[in-house]
Amino acid sequence: MTRHWLRAAMVIAALSASPVLAQSGDFYKGKQIQIVIGSAAGGGYDAYGRIVQRHMGKHIAGNPTVIAQNMPGAGQTKAAGYISSVAPKDGTYIAAVSPGALLVPVIGGPAIQFDPNKLQYIGSANSDVYTCVTRPDSPVQKFSDALEKEWIIGVSTGTTRDMPMALKNVLHAKLRMVAGYPGTKDISLAYERNEVQGICGLGYASLMSQYPDWVPSGKAKVILQESIKGHPDLNKQGVPLALSFAKNEEDRQVLELIYSQGIFGRPFLVAPEVPKDRVAILRTAFMNTMKDPALVADAERAKLDLDAISGDEVQALIAKVYATPDRIVKRVKQALETE
Repeated sequence: MTRHWLRAAMVIAALSASPVLAQSGDFYKGKQIQIVIGSAAGGGYDAYGRIVQRHMGKHIAGNPTVIAQNMPGAGQTKAAGYISSVAPKDGTYIAAVSPGALLVPVIGGPAIQFDPNKLQYIGSANSDVYTCVTRPDSPVQKFSDALEKEWIIGVSTGTTRDMPMALKNVLHAKLRMVAGYPGTKDISLAYERNEVQGICGLGYASLMSQYPDWVPSGKAKVILQESIKGHPDLNKQGVPLALSFAKNEEDRQVLELIYSQGIFGRPFLVAPEVPKDRVAILRTAFMNTMKDPALVADAERAKLDLDAISGDEVQALIAKVYATPDRIVKRVKQALETE
């Protein structure tokens, strides 16, 4: 399913939803919307959640107040589970979580009590490209080195754990994974203190916004893209895709499924029970928010990459992932298992 087809479907859906929006225009007047962010404060997911929170209210009829709260835990599935089972189902609670939290039945992870394929998606703030970075004093200065030399990697949960695990189990990279860090921010501090030599599964957008001096100063070198297509800037620099190191087609399919979460890198969602008319309102408001000049200016100042994807598009991508053949799903889970 191509992005072109999905965007055409989005336009049709938006046009058909117009009468519904008119009927529901007063619901949010005087209301408060809460965005529940699945990560701890200070990281990339938090940054995207809060930039949407600051600007979304003015794009919803009735101009509701929008607030944000952090609810980290269980690889960001805690926030998604809260939205699905505990929070009101009236469209006043939105979760902002990692894509990995939505792919647990496919890629493995903590036990969850919700069905990600039944959640309703508002949109995604960007398509992320995950990377591996290495210190200048590390024995690994290009990814091929990691196939021959031990490389000490800091890991937490989500992509910083899953993606290096895939490199180790699928591509047989010689990674020594140091676990126990609460989040990406903590891994980054360990990296700066030379407790670890590298980080994998680090979003390029987060790298450029949270640690803008690392690459220019030589503190970090991007040596691999854990992505299906890669980032235009990194492609121009010749940074290889992990897919290029796959030894056979099935290994490539396994990596593609793991990296598919980068396509909807910063998803926002609501519970399955939220009325369709309010989902339509939130989807339209989300896309208008992402085009808001004030938000765009804030994103530029914070060096946040914007590449918004509509809720319809994310919904279709999730459905496509969940239609993956069982044989590949089994291989993916094996690839992400801790030895």
